[in-house]
Amino acid sequence: MLCFCPCFDDNHHPTSDDVDLDLEPVLLISGIGGSILTSKRKKLGFDTRVWVRILLADLEFKKKLWSLYNPKTGYTETLDKDNEIVVPDDDYGLYAIDILDPSPKGTTLFGYGYDFRQSNRIEKLMEDLKVKLETAYKASGGRKVNIISHSMGGLLVMCFMSLHHEVFSKYVSKWICIGCPFQGAPGCINDSLLTGLQFVEGLESFFFVSRWTMHQLLVECPSIYEMLANPDFNWKKQPKIQVWRKHSKDGETSIELESYGPVESITLFREALRHNELTYDGKTVALPFNFAISRWAAETRQVLNNAKLPDGVCFYNIYGISFDTPFDVCYGSKASPIEDLSEICHSMPQYSYVDGDETVSAESAKADGFAAVERVAIAARHRELLSDKTVFQHIKKWLGVEQKVNIHSKTSRVSDNKPVRE
Repeated sequence: MLCFCPCFDDNHHPTSDDVDLDLEPVLLISGIGGSILTSKRKKLGFDTRVWVRILLADLEFKKKLWSLYNPKTGYTETLDKDNEIVVPDDDYGLYAIDILDPSPKGTTLFGYGYDFRQSNRIEKLMEDLKVKLETAYKASGGRKVNIISHSMGGLLVMCFMSLHHEVFSKYVSKWICIGCPFQGAPGCINDSLLTGLQFVEGLESFFFVSRWTMHQLLVECPSIYEMLANPDFNWKKQPKIQVWRKHSKDGETSIELESYGPVESITLFREALRHNELTYDGKTVALPFNFAISRWAAETRQVLNNAKLPDGVCFYNIYGISFDTPFDVCYGSKASPIEDLSEICHSMPQYSYVDGDETVSAESAKADGFAAVERVAIAARHRELLSDKTVFQHIKKWLGVEQKVNIHSKTSRVSDNKPVRE
């Protein structure tokens, strides 16, 4: 599972006496896949954890979490009509994002877990975040809230700030953003829509949700479409999908390398996914590229493009560097070309890389468009940013936290590298 924030040594569990209680409240917001999801029976009311789990992970995911987008409501709804997907709010929202932190929970520390299948601007997520900010503000005696977000959680915050500017200004003091794909994550997201996404690698992947099982959910998730490359951004080099394509005409065969930019790739998605389907409860369900979601996501991109940082709110950006990060993705090869574009969905991608955190390019992650107090580049992978010693030191400095006990953060193997400041 994605651990969300810099975690502390499990051998020490500080009490409220260990920590300075005169602190502004902190709200932690996870990225995609960073919130626990449970399936709750509508009649009987008991819950089953469907994300994240190990035992029967792939089977339960298919039964309880496979979904279809409803264009009438804008929500992605589970195919299991007897159950609903719920994000647990136990432990002041911290249980849902699996947090370890010494701060007094419910007074200075809160978590916001959310249904990551949904759009980052959908009404329920926006309303729930508003309630969470109000709760943290009141519970701490009227102190403004400091938000720490990771990955896609930054886009959710950005949508809220754009759509509820005055509320954000009223309740938020500082926003610390870690590894956010502000302009999209082209390599990873393009391939997620075409062949799926593997959250766990190696031997552990055999006990987890498979790449293709995940794909059949993601193709119906607005949140994924909202992380496609921003076509309006001035990229150093436009991200593209390439396909080695075999063409036959009048008895002659030719092989060409076709390229699709952020706009043209929509045509590729349509052709590649036109036969995509799944079997659920004995019935075949078509899952082509969803144009209704694509249109919704284009509107979300405008919401993001229009976001402005309120006066008085301090913004800080931490992003990863020094790791090869997928940018362009290529299918087929000159020796083994693709004939029908639907073959892409059952092929393995070849990437070209740029600098970043192995998931989000540095170019996208640092292009927030705000007057940041500080931007810091850390040599760490996307998930390792959350347990990096240097990241934790910056967060403590920006929050003005002075602890009375020596608590050691778990460090990544690259965390001792010196950060790059802008």
